[in-house]
Amino acid sequence: MRILVVGAGAVGGYFGGRLCLSGHDVTFLVRARRASELTENGLVVEGPHGDFKIATPSTVQANQIKQPFDLILLSCKAYGLEESIESFAPAVGSTTKILPLLNGMRHLKVLDDRFGADKVFGGQCVISATLDDRGVIRQLTPAHSITYGARQKAQAQSAASVHDALQNAGFELNRSEEIILQMWEKWVFLATLAGSTCLCRGPLGAIISAPGGQELVLGMFAECREIAAAAGYAPRTSFVERSLSMLSERNSLLKASMLRDVERGAPTEADHIIGDLILRAADQARVPLVKLAYTHLSVYEHERKAALRTAASV
Repeated sequence: MRILVVGAGAVGGYFGGRLCLSGHDVTFLVRARRASELTENGLVVEGPHGDFKIATPSTVQANQIKQPFDLILLSCKAYGLEESIESFAPAVGSTTKILPLLNGMRHLKVLDDRFGADKVFGGQCVISATLDDRGVIRQLTPAHSITYGARQKAQAQSAASVHDALQNAGFELNRSEEIILQMWEKWVFLATLAGSTCLCRGPLGAIISAPGGQELVLGMFAECREIAAAAGYAPRTSFVERSLSMLSERNSLLKASMLRDVERGAPTEADHIIGDLILRAADQARVPLVKLAYTHLSVYEHERKAALRTAASV
């Protein structure tokens, strides 16, 4: 099966690299700069499961796609979704399957409207990784998994082909019968982590150890769970218990990738992860902590864009 991985950053580069390493037919859709970088240095991954290098990864740019692919693994940032759609649209044929690994839910409707819901699977990944200044993908923790599932009965048969396309690649692969619920659960946890760590500008353990910190984190978690429940996807007891354990660890160095984006002055997925969650609240007055986190991130985005405009005018 021919697989197109949209992007070769921390997520797409890691999972796509693992697929390449195991002999799968993978092509990376990248911009010109990343294509040159990969041509010169190869695709390099460093992490707890061993370092590896794909010396000559197959790459393509948007204007070079000539025929459809069987599976599209979508790993872009949420704020780049529309641009990514335009770039990979020529790769979508009548039997193409699209597996998005974005967080949140808004992207599903966007993809459904453009390509049809029958082509778009539910999916999520668990990985903590970053792309460093050398263009090297650094996996920060051992977790590395993709979970996917059919969103409608008509996709059940083709879901098996997705599994065949991604299996035996050196990362954990899970097929779920409750993929939308699992996506909501991840969204709840991620919004809590991103909201808390960005608001306080520090790792989870430091926040919990600070006066009022644990109340902040657990309060935000409760608000996010309430939004999910109102939408019909109340998180399961096992998820809540596991999350509470992680969110109460005083020595935790965990922080959201969104905070790493803030720390390096990069754009964030605040609208997709925090803002869209607020829009789905049954009563926004009941989620003041989540709204506060969104206000904080919105101010950051305003100031970041203002600084870019000032720099451009000099």
